[in-house]
Amino acid sequence: MLFSIVIATRDRSHELAQALESLQRQAGAPAFEIVVVDNGSSDDTKAVAQRYGAAAIPLRYVCEPRPNRARARNQGVAVARGTHLLFCDDDVELPNRWVAAHAAAQRDERSVVNGPILNVESRLQRPAPRLANFSRAFLCSCNVSLSTGTFIEAGGFDESFDFYGWEDTELGLRLRQMGVTWKFAWDAYLWHVKPSHDQSLAEQLRKALEKARMARRFVAKHPSARVRWATGTHAINRFRARYLLPERWLCVLAGLATSASTPRWLSAASRTQLLDGIYTRELFRVRRAD
Repeated sequence: MLFSIVIATRDRSHELAQALESLQRQAGAPAFEIVVVDNGSSDDTKAVAQRYGAAAIPLRYVCEPRPNRARARNQGVAVARGTHLLFCDDDVELPNRWVAAHAAAQRDERSVVNGPILNVESRLQRPAPRLANFSRAFLCSCNVSLSTGTFIEAGGFDESFDFYGWEDTELGLRLRQMGVTWKFAWDAYLWHVKPSHDQSLAEQLRKALEKARMARRFVAKHPSARVRWATGTHAINRFRARYLLPERWLCVLAGLATSASTPRWLSAASRTQLLDGIYTRELFRVRRAD
């Protein structure tokens, strides 16, 4: 068993270096290689990859200049030599037995193994997984392994999902339809470093809009009740978008989310409601434009 760990990255060389450093500390793992896919970076990502490429663990650097996470991961798989694939993001901290835990769970060639994803504010925070970290998602590209053959049989990530959101969920649905076994390995957890100040409101709003557009693409490809419910494309949200989320209310939420005088708890709640409102309105605005 040889694992190929595929990491797609863009303009986060510092975070990538930390993730690669934690891969150097893996213990009890089978043989593995690292595939770093540079998805159009303008920073020193290539230099970071080359530096770690000189370490004991084999590392390949792939350049995919067109920003598209689905395509980047597919390009990584195209050069991978492993019998099994292991995907993670570039902003993670990996426990020393992360690869070993995935390997222990990968006893069935037709299985998808997910592990707990623990969101933390910094790399100094290393909590143990709790019940709240359980997820029924069939495939989450931040922490998942499967055989290379199964991935290829499924057709890989759909590269028409060229903006933020849903490309891993869509692949998971196809794998489920193929009859692939789903597993959740509690020992295969990782820490996803997501500082609360890391993303500006403008960046979060951009992602909400893109995710709504990709939801439309997901529903168009798989027009099932399961997908409509998962994406929020259902009657309840249609009613909310039409009658309960006027622009003036979203403007109020934006003001509360950005005002320095707003209490922290109210600012966070307002931001959450604003992003949900923007997503829901865009979801149905786009669909009405069809």
